Formats: sequence, structure tokens, C-alpha cells
Amino acid sequence: MNRQAQAAVLFLTGAALLHAGFTNLYLRYVKAGLQPLLLLSGGVLIAAALATVWYEWRGRKENRGEGHGHDHGDGHVHREPRVSWLLVLPLLALILVAPPALGSYSAMRTGTALQQPYGYNRLPASGPLDLTVVDYASRAVYDHGRSIDGRQIKVTGFVALDRSGSPYLVRMALNCCAADAQPVKIALTGTIPPVLQPDKWLQVTGTYTAKQTKDPVNNGPIPYLRVTAATPVPTPKDPYDESWNN
Repeated sequence: MNRQAQAAVLFLTGAALLHAGFTNLYLRYVKAGLQPLLLLSGGVLIAAALATVWYEWRGRKENRGEGHGHDHGDGHVHREPRVSWLLVLPLLALILVAPPALGSYSAMRTGTALQQPYGYNRLPASGPLDLTVVDYASRAVYDHGRSIDGRQIKVTGFVALDRSGSPYLVRMALNCCAADAQPVKIALTGTIPPVLQPDKWLQVTGTYTAKQTKDPVNNGPIPYLRVTAATPVPTPKDPYDESWNN
């Protein structure tokens, strides 16, 4: 691949990173806090591409009359294979095709990643509690529901069903990027909608219950939430939960 092709690939890579960084596409790959680094990387790659084009143009200007390609000393000019441009295809896929977020298939084949937190944020003294899946699960398991018992609770996540059809509300917890995402699960009991579809997002309203079960994959704790109402909601802008390591 000659310098012009290298510059083109650098430019397209940088443009793809900027496109992902300025839209919500990057949230399918990395956590939200990495957006500045993603944008910086895209800018550096574009600058490198422009610098490559500039130096190539200046070199050609100083050496007019030389042919394109590389002379290997045998009197013939060898051009780079066009197949090298296939390297651009993954970049086009990144720009044109947004991969779906990890969902129920991955969640039910991976053990819960629930971990005991170092502490808990203070909750409002009155009114419904709007908690993440991770926050509810950790308070229910490790704080034994002391801070949430008797309160109305709202939690949003996607639906997953085990082999027996038992429903769970799940959020994939993100440490750095989608490759290390792991599920945190809440088992549902109470007034459960009669028809639940895996990967559909719900906002569940309910109350704490001390009932727990074990994840069959890794024997990790899964708390229950007693459901009083459930409302379908659109997939959130950021489908991953980053609160577990903050």
C-alpha cells in the first residue's frame, strides 16, 4: 500500500472515530467517559493523514519525473496490489452499520456480575426511587434492603427469560467497552405482564422483597423485585450500565 492509500485509510479511520464520537454510535462499543479520547484519536489520525499527503506531495514536487509506485532495481515499477484497499471495508461497516447492544442471549449465558459496592449514594427521603438495576440489586443483596424497604421503586432494563420462562430485568454492566460487558439481573415477581418478549425494555415499578435466587451460571445472588406495574419504554441512548464501577 503506497502513501496515498495509507493516508486514505488513516483519514477514513479518523473520520469513522469522529462520526462515532459525535453520535451515539460509540456507546455501542465503549463507555461514555471515553468519548473525549475517541474524538482526540480521530483528530490525530486525520492530522496524520493530511501530513502524509503533504509530505508525499512535497516529495513529488522535488522529484518530478519519477513514476508512480516503487522501483525495485530491475528497471520495472511495481504497483501495490489493489486488494490492500479491502482494509477500508471494516471502516465502512463501522460507519454504515451500527451493531446491536448485547441483550438477553448473552445475559442468560453469563453469570451475574453483581459486586458489593464500597458504599451507597444517599437516597431522597420521600417519593419514588428511580434506581438502576445495579443499584437496586446491590442494595437488595448486600444492604439487605435497609435503604429501600417500604419505598416505591422504579427500575429500567431489558427483559430476559430463562429456560423455564421465568422473567428477569437485566442491564449489561460496562467496565470499559462492550467486549467486557457483563449482566446484572433482577428476578421479577408480583404483577408481571402476561406476555414478555426478550430484549424489550421495560420500566418496572415495584417494591423491595427479601426473596433471592441463585444464578445457575455462576451461583451469584439475584434479588427479586415485587412488581406492581410495568411499562414498555424505548431502548435508551446508552444501553449499558456504568454505575457498578463508579
